[in-house]
Amino acid sequence: MIPIHSESSLSERGGRLHDVQHYMRPGTLQLVGLPPLSLYVHLPWCLKKCLYCDFNSHEMRVAELPEQRYLDALMADLEAALPLIWGRSVQSIFIGGGTPSLFSPQAIDQLLAGLRARLRLTADCEITLEANPGTFETDCFRAYRAAGVTRLSVGVQSFNDQFLQVLGRVHDRAQALAAVQEAAQAFDTFNLDLMYALPGQTLDDLRQDVATALSLKPPHLSVYHLTIEPNTFFARHPPAAVDDDTAADMLDLITDMTGQGGLQRYEVSAYARSGHACRHNLNYWRFGDYLGIGAGAHSKLSFAHRVVRQLRTHNPVRYMTQALTGCAVTQDDEVSRVELPFEFMLNALRLADGFALQLFTERTGLPITAIAAAMDQAQRQGLLVCDLHHARPTARGFDFLNDLQAMFLPQTRTAVQK
Repeated sequence: MIPIHSESSLSERGGRLHDVQHYMRPGTLQLVGLPPLSLYVHLPWCLKKCLYCDFNSHEMRVAELPEQRYLDALMADLEAALPLIWGRSVQSIFIGGGTPSLFSPQAIDQLLAGLRARLRLTADCEITLEANPGTFETDCFRAYRAAGVTRLSVGVQSFNDQFLQVLGRVHDRAQALAAVQEAAQAFDTFNLDLMYALPGQTLDDLRQDVATALSLKPPHLSVYHLTIEPNTFFARHPPAAVDDDTAADMLDLITDMTGQGGLQRYEVSAYARSGHACRHNLNYWRFGDYLGIGAGAHSKLSFAHRVVRQLRTHNPVRYMTQALTGCAVTQDDEVSRVELPFEFMLNALRLADGFALQLFTERTGLPITAIAAAMDQAQRQGLLVCDLHHARPTARGFDFLNDLQAMFLPQTRTAVQK
């Protein structure tokens, strides 16, 4: 059963401060247990904002990074949130950005020491750090490993200098190769990020990128379609887009080449060797809980009778000021019963293996009948296969994932039921 705690926790929402009893009050859900818990830590600075990036990242030179003040703010933020996760173990930590590798190994060591002092980490806790090839020096990755990082995610995006320039990356092909080789020497598990459907990219260009990546023998590869997001340079100055048919051919090429290279597609954008899937991301896709600390970080936390989402202050300078006074949370919203099915399916359908039907009830507190009509429709359209215990997207469902997920939107479910 879910424990109830009496310790106080303060979070700011519309000028009101909530203690932990606010989250534990009676509600419309009845969760019989809490899902696994992960921690996300956001380090928001980059040397240069990439032209496609809509993440909460801000340009700053390394010499000007307020490392100590930001670390102090992170610890204050975490301490204010501790009563909401009291007694729970953390199974994974993801340090993202921004460019976390702008922070020195000494700062990352201090950060992880602070987390260990305040949290109960599982013995096999996965600790991932994002790194960019243009921000590391020789032996830097080894120093991150010595600090306790167990998994490195290297943001290569491309091994082609032309496309790196198009994307606004700060590194070149040579730096990318050097970074991956260093990561392979320092870490048993590391990830490469690649992008495809880049402006002017051909199938042959992509084939060369993927072949280069596979030649470096990464245990994990994440591959993302370039999308034009609002409030980015590309949104204001749209580049020439790859047509949908070519983009589909590119994805087929990636899946074929990774399969031949011994990596299995376990998530819509992720390929891994056996035993190297990202546990942190799997917890997201299985609708697990995560506490997010840092500027603009998001949280999703479950309690006995509700599921809550939180958002921290976006601006890094304002975040540090507010976190140090215990007021980093700017939004604190309960996920409604009507929204929970879509929230769950939006995540779970990203997995090639899908989900156990029982997991839906465990994570949402709702009966499987809440999604039964939409699941029937998805099966009739060949997007989903189900039995008495399990559901997973078909190959067609993976190809048209947005359409499949949209079937579980509240208004869509209501129409299906009629």
